Amino acid sequence: MAAERVIHKGLDGVVVTENALTFIDGLAGKLMYRGYLIHDLAEHSSYEEVVWLLLNRELPTPAELAAFKVELAAQRAIPEGVVKLLRSLPGQANPMAALRTAVSLLSLSDAEADDNSDEANRRKAMRLIARIATIVAAFDRLRDGKEPVEPDPELSHAANFLYMLTGREPDARAARVFDVCLVLHADHEMNASTFSARVTASTLSDIYSAITSAIGTLKGSLHGGANSEVMKMILEIGSADRAERWIQDALASKRRVMGFGHRVYKTEDPRATVLRRMARELAEKQGDTDWFEISRTIESEVREQKGLFPNVDFYSASTYYMLGIKIDLFTPIFALSRIAGWTANLLEQYADNRLIRPDSEYIGPQERPYVPLAAR
Repeated sequence: MAAERVIHKGLDGVVVTENALTFIDGLAGKLMYRGYLIHDLAEHSSYEEVVWLLLNRELPTPAELAAFKVELAAQRAIPEGVVKLLRSLPGQANPMAALRTAVSLLSLSDAEADDNSDEANRRKAMRLIARIATIVAAFDRLRDGKEPVEPDPELSHAANFLYMLTGREPDARAARVFDVCLVLHADHEMNASTFSARVTASTLSDIYSAITSAIGTLKGSLHGGANSEVMKMILEIGSADRAERWIQDALASKRRVMGFGHRVYKTEDPRATVLRRMARELAEKQGDTDWFEISRTIESEVREQKGLFPNVDFYSASTYYMLGIKIDLFTPIFALSRIAGWTANLLEQYADNRLIRPDSEYIGPQERPYVPLAAR
């Protein structure tokens, strides 16, 4: 008698591959990229340095980092065909749908699009990392009736995005806060969007198709869309003195409170620890701590009532909002950071590929006789 197969809904506990990129200890609340603690990278590193680390296994030397920054900045401009596409989109278009479509179109202007060699994929990874930021900023300006801002090669990746978004060079503090946000979101092991990208690549489809799959996956409210929902909740609450009662009522009515709990972490998400501190510092610098105080009250109440810890989405919401970023851009910003991890994972997938094709357990009808149409 055959042993009964165990079904793992959502692939819980199923190890699908090895990776040398990211390590998570959910019980200890530990996250590392290539062996480096996320707290150390957030404190001392930059997004460009983390991108290099993810793509090349080691931290760069000063000369390597300087050359990499120049190379990345040189790839920021997007093809005119992509700009025309963004101009043609309706003003109410979902920014993630716009990004998904624009990335797919990028492949049509890349002569190496279907070259799956490691060398070509590394060059395409650079283009994608550089250009997704430009696409997001250009889309937002065009829907507001403004012209896109040309990238500034003298600015860091984080500062340049804020510059392209607003038309104003950000101050050093805002640029650094956003840079750390990008570092924190750069990779996170086998999350849903990374898995969908690797599934697509496992068929030996091209890297643009795989990234398009990842963006479509990130669009969902249970993945990248959660931080937008957090900020909507904070705005609905409106003030810290209403937060405790609002959360109590929400929990009593079984309403989902976004930004808490995690599939992997059983304690505090280490990225939330960094973001809480940055949100507080940013609020105090701006002289308006309302959003931070609401967040702290929500966190305290959910912890007391449900025993849940905040995840990366919770404090990233108010941090982005205080930086002047629109709520519906929160998820595209997730993508412009996570593109580093996605492309690094895809390089791993292509280097040691096996088609990802899980089984499923059939629970439908057993074999039945076919009844001709006239006799039904």
